[in-house]
Amino acid sequence: MAGDNEETALKEARRRERQVTLENTDSDIGFCGWLLVGLSLLLVLFTLPLSIWMCIKIVKEYERAIIFRLGRILRGGAKGPGLFFIVPCTDSFINVDMRTITFDIPPQEVLTKDSVTVSVDGVVYYRVQNATLAVANITNADAATRLLAQTTLRNVLGTKNLAEILSDREEIAHSMQSSLDDATDDWGIKVERVEIKDVKLPLQLQRAMAAEAEASREARAKVIAAEGEMNASRALKEASLVIAESPSALQLRYLQTLNTIAAEKNSTIIFPLPLEMMQGLIKH
Repeated sequence: MAGDNEETALKEARRRERQVTLENTDSDIGFCGWLLVGLSLLLVLFTLPLSIWMCIKIVKEYERAIIFRLGRILRGGAKGPGLFFIVPCTDSFINVDMRTITFDIPPQEVLTKDSVTVSVDGVVYYRVQNATLAVANITNADAATRLLAQTTLRNVLGTKNLAEILSDREEIAHSMQSSLDDATDDWGIKVERVEIKDVKLPLQLQRAMAAEAEASREARAKVIAAEGEMNASRALKEASLVIAESPSALQLRYLQTLNTIAAEKNSTIIFPLPLEMMQGLIKH
């Protein structure tokens, strides 16, 4: 935990250092720059109140504005939300959306570690954490993040076998999130979450896995049936020993059988007579 906190603090320090480097002060525009800014302000004053509508800009709660004065980022970095002022002739601005953005990773054909080709797709959630870095360090942060997510998905899954891909989706998603977050840190992008949506197997592999699962279930069923027969034979052996010790127990078993037959099918009853009784009648 301490190592993770130190790493996070180090990343934040590097991010702030890069942001301070990008946010040049107004004095860097030079004498000619200040002259142009002064002329622009005079033009705004002469054309009041019409020019005020060109100077006042509004950004929404979920947006930030990066103002460029003669091509340089103004001190203070991103502006907003709310009202801000610009000099029409020398200033320009870019709006950056700070909300969480979601996009689907197109299905990627991946060769796993055990040489199985699978098609995997996913979803990525990210947001712009630093608007200044997202504008100044990369031309299109959204497109770059999408392409990087596709390559990261292939690279991470290429080190896993098929069983790990099917069972350890959370671990794979966490590994992808860490890799993407480290790579997009210089762009001011924070990857919040990565999820693996679906893993599609080739049709032949699906049939082979289904046949393997069916054979495994049949083998377990046969083992369970054999264990049942063995337990039943042991119980019958014990019952036969008990009956052999007490001949009257056999008569009680006959009566119990008759009771069962009479309850279910009472039209015809076959009453077995014990041989001992028949021998007694013959003697008389």
